[in-house]
Amino acid sequence: MAPGDAGAGGAAGSPGSEADAGGGTDVWSDAPGDASVPALGRVWPVGVRPPVLRGWDPPATTYGRGHRGVDLGAPPGAVVRAVAAGRVSFAGRVAGRGVVSVELAGTGTPALRTTYEPVRASVREGETVTAGQVVGTLETAATRSHCGSGCLHWGLLRERTYLNPLLLLPPRLRDGGPPRLLPVVGVPVPED
Repeated sequence: MAPGDAGAGGAAGSPGSEADAGGGTDVWSDAPGDASVPALGRVWPVGVRPPVLRGWDPPATTYGRGHRGVDLGAPPGAVVRAVAAGRVSFAGRVAGRGVVSVELAGTGTPALRTTYEPVRASVREGETVTAGQVVGTLETAATRSHCGSGCLHWGLLRERTYLNPLLLLPPRLRDGGPPRLLPVVGVPVPED
């Protein structure tokens, strides 16, 4: 299993990884309109609309191959922001990489939890964050990013259930907004 695939935290033993699952069965959710994931995101975690280098690919079995999050292209040193308001549930190092986890406010019990890695945290465990607040900076490739030149692994969980983090973003952010009509030059106006 590749780094970043062990869990939304990205490494065995990290918050939300399979290693802390207590032997239970994880459930995978990929439904486009999954009601358990409200579109409450206000910003992308990096950039304005970063490229998705590797998408959500839930494994068929608990320990099967797959990708339990999305990889967003960004250069080392890029600012990493909380996509929605919440409380920092973890900020530290796991398997040599920085990880920040945020429990999202108003998402039920247990709360949804986003994870960001590899990140040099600028927040502390227990701190409240707002949507768009900086939680850290993307670490360099020297931290063994599984993307090579640079990316942020962004994950989403509810307890041990991995979910597609892109579902947190409303369509206007995820899909680039509503279509724009442009003027058509050289086409006659239809007669009434």
